[in-house]
Amino acid sequence: MNKRTGAVIGATGLVGQELVKELCSRNEYESIIVITRRSVDQHHPKIKVKKIDFNDLESADIGPVDDVFCCLGTTMKQAKSKEAFRQVDLDYPIQFASIAKKNNAQQFLVISAIGADSSSIFFYNRIKGLLEEQLKEMDLPRLQIFRPSLLVGDREEFRLGEIVGAKMMGLIGWTMVGPLRSYRAIHAEQVALAMVENALMPPSKKVIVHNSAAIEKVERIKE
Repeated sequence: MNKRTGAVIGATGLVGQELVKELCSRNEYESIIVITRRSVDQHHPKIKVKKIDFNDLESADIGPVDDVFCCLGTTMKQAKSKEAFRQVDLDYPIQFASIAKKNNAQQFLVISAIGADSSSIFFYNRIKGLLEEQLKEMDLPRLQIFRPSLLVGDREEFRLGEIVGAKMMGLIGWTMVGPLRSYRAIHAEQVALAMVENALMPPSKKVIVHNSAAIEKVERIKE
């Protein structure tokens, strides 16, 4: 069995941390490149930390890699401006997709969001929609887009809105069936699992979009 190399961008985030754990546990992956702009506290024999300057991505080199996972994302509170938000949630992922293509990566897997729509009146949804559109235009060897609903898990930062939202989802989530299923809160660990499982599946389409309901249904089938 050919061993794979995975690269993770946004490895310190909620999903990124779970993704690194999931990749390290898989026999299919012999090397995990954690791409970061600051030191990270992640230790495992498979992990190789690669610090790069995000302000000079034109000259960045991630080396040979099979699967590139992009978990970048911020909030307006963190970013403090729409321009900074756009840079993290749109510009950086597009630049990393270009780097992945140049390094002959087999596929690029990225976290978007439920409601992504380039024509949305909501800035967040509009940026995610633009991200998806621009990635599709890049003609990547394989593109997988994941659209989770409200993410829950252990965050380093306090987000009151997400805590309240998660509690509400816990109360009413069981009522959300059919078309509403995709709006249930979803654990970051489950999103990470879905990303890895789908990365290991034989290609069926060049571009695949996974909604939150589909992400929620993924079970571990690879060992």
